[in-house]
Amino acid sequence: MGHVIDNAVVNHEALSKEGLLERAFAFAFRGLVYAQIWEDPVVDMEALAITPDCHIATIASGGCNVLSYLTANPARITAVDLNTAHIALNRLKQVAAQKLPDYAHFRRFFAEADSGANIGAYKTHLRPHLDETARRYWEGRDLVGRRRIGMFKSGAYKRGLLGGFIGAAHLVAKLYRIDPRVLLEAKDMDDQRRIFEERLAPIFDRKFVRWMTDQPASLFGLGIPPAQYDALAGDEKMAAVLRKRLERLACDYDLKKNYFAWQAFGRGYGRHEDAPLPPYLEAANYEAVKARADRVDVRHANMTDWLGTQGEASVDRYILLDAQDWMNDAQLTALWSEITRTAKPGARVLFRTAAEPSLLPGRLPDALLDRWHYHAEESLGFTRDDRSSIYGGVHLYSFKG
Repeated sequence: MGHVIDNAVVNHEALSKEGLLERAFAFAFRGLVYAQIWEDPVVDMEALAITPDCHIATIASGGCNVLSYLTANPARITAVDLNTAHIALNRLKQVAAQKLPDYAHFRRFFAEADSGANIGAYKTHLRPHLDETARRYWEGRDLVGRRRIGMFKSGAYKRGLLGGFIGAAHLVAKLYRIDPRVLLEAKDMDDQRRIFEERLAPIFDRKFVRWMTDQPASLFGLGIPPAQYDALAGDEKMAAVLRKRLERLACDYDLKKNYFAWQAFGRGYGRHEDAPLPPYLEAANYEAVKARADRVDVRHANMTDWLGTQGEASVDRYILLDAQDWMNDAQLTALWSEITRTAKPGARVLFRTAAEPSLLPGRLPDALLDRWHYHAEESLGFTRDDRSSIYGGVHLYSFKG
């Protein structure tokens, strides 16, 4: 499927600067990118207004949100992705929800994700129920010879492209005698802001950090392709943009309720009993997730191609993550043509963008875009509420019919 990822990302000539960057990103994206997805599922579920008869079509990514949507009790979820590692991770999480003996095992496997006991649980409870492709992935070896399932013994959230990026950011900070984990010691939100301004913000003024973040390849670890880099930067230096996004993550939400901040500053979820977790990992949701896990259908496919195999008026909700930031106008039009064809009356589409505005006006044909209503005010609210703080905009559209 490597050529399929190339087709989705590469839009410039091979020997141009842009083409070389796109091909480098496509190569990096073939491996595990997100051990944890970085879109807030609580915001998603509020925006989507999921009902028990809903068929949800979503990009799978790391699978956290796919299972979290089950807490809203939809009829079915189809999760598609081009990345083989993400498909294997989604299938592992789905089988784990169904087959691990109890919540303690489930929490240890995915919330702690760094115990040798997880390997025994995999062999006993998960391996017999995985499809051959997923089993071959997890029992295969990565580029440095480690069995991939071993990440749940050594620390799953330190692996993958994003885990490596966060680790590198921690290393750079420590070179300047700054430990990002200090933020997790904050007593309250006022203390969070004090620590950020005194300890973390000054790193963005460092000459090396400004130079490094000016290189588009430096953000590959965030899953940001070259086409998205310019949209994210806008008219500012990238160091200034990243400082603002990190300030929002560090200061605008109570750390006691923001598991994204724990991942960014602590490189894992908190270990205390009331640590914030994604909805699918919360104890109160375990039985519902377990009972509904068979409603998820994981597909190794491109969203546009998969929608092309579906009947008219067959899907209620669509989650596109930030995938459209990668697309040219023709790809956007092809995607939205299939969304419009398959959408039921009142269907909703949710997506994120690196920049603040929606990217659809001026890029989709007017006749196509006019069939959709943009929820402008609600979208601003969803953007403010998204605890991951990475994206410039969270956008909701509904189908006029």
